[in-house]
Amino acid sequence: MTAQDAGNIISVLLKGLLPALKLFVFTLLYAVPLGMIVALLKMSKVRIVSWLTNIYILIMRGTPLMLQIIVVYYAVPMLRVNAGDGAFGSLLKSFDIQSDSYMFRAVLTAFVLNYAAYFAEIFRGGIESIPKGQYEAAACLGFSRAQTFFRIVLPQVFKRVLPASTNEIITLIKDTSLANTVAYAEITLKAKQQMQTYSSLVPLFIAGAIYFLLAMLLTVISAALEKKLSYYK
Repeated sequence: MTAQDAGNIISVLLKGLLPALKLFVFTLLYAVPLGMIVALLKMSKVRIVSWLTNIYILIMRGTPLMLQIIVVYYAVPMLRVNAGDGAFGSLLKSFDIQSDSYMFRAVLTAFVLNYAAYFAEIFRGGIESIPKGQYEAAACLGFSRAQTFFRIVLPQVFKRVLPASTNEIITLIKDTSLANTVAYAEITLKAKQQMQTYSSLVPLFIAGAIYFLLAMLLTVISAALEKKLSYYK
């Protein structure tokens, strides 16, 4: 393989970088707040709410993300087969399942639901690590439950869960490669296509190098954040 071939491969793979980053950013944008909500629901004193939340987390964490992507992606087409002509059937038929936008939304939905479950457990651990005395002290000072959570508890939780959250975020940037299962045009899919074109494993190695660089960048950013938040050391 010539240097020109390698350059062409890199150029093609970089076209898959933007879709991968788009999936990464939007997953974080939705999964992090959803994860916090799920964590609070799991800690709810209402048993049915806590029980249903536990079931959701068990399913999301206990089944492969690749399987979840396939299920979500093919859910609408499969439901359309048996849907009638009512309002629900009309809604299903309104989706253009051949469009790139449908593919992105389906893949994003699977990623958000999966990662929200993982973030929920991280946030739950962070919230439960806060001493109960802080809640009592806040109540004595006249803080409401909402003020206590957002002004006292949440800032501490963010600091405590940052290392664990970073691990999930780095995993997420690598997991975007699973979107190629439904032909989402990210880096790995482009690499597989180039591998067939050149009958070489070089495109896969280049794709691996791109993921490695992205993971390194996230690691550096995380280390800088942790250092900035270590103001008591």
